[in-house]
Amino acid sequence: MQMNLLKAKIHRANVTQAELHYEGSCAIDGDLLDLAGIREYEQIHIYNVNNGERFSTYAIRADEGSGVISINGAAAHRAQPGDIIIICVYGVYAEAEAAQHKPTLVYVDRHNKVTHTKHSIPKQAA
Repeated sequence: MQMNLLKAKIHRANVTQAELHYEGSCAIDGDLLDLAGIREYEQIHIYNVNNGERFSTYAIRADEGSGVISINGAAAHRAQPGDIIIICVYGVYAEAEAAQHKPTLVYVDRHNKVTHTKHSIPKQAA
């Protein structure tokens, strides 16, 4: 059996730009891509905390250390500068892989600088 599991996420990133007339995609600071293990052109899912929008596009590399999170093309209608978003990538894993899998979780501050990383999400309290 194959399972679709969370591979990586960048948690609560701050949108720095929205470029409606750019060709498309989401530009992400290259350091964040590398740390999360997200490849350029990989499909990403974006969840906008501010307005509830959920959409998919693909990642492109922005300058390392720039803090850039730019929502481009038609997706620019779904997120604006200052919005808080969660960027997720999923992977398909065989059952044996899934049993050992731990996602890469990257947490950032309001300037999109890394505060810490983890490989598990704490249990939600009742």
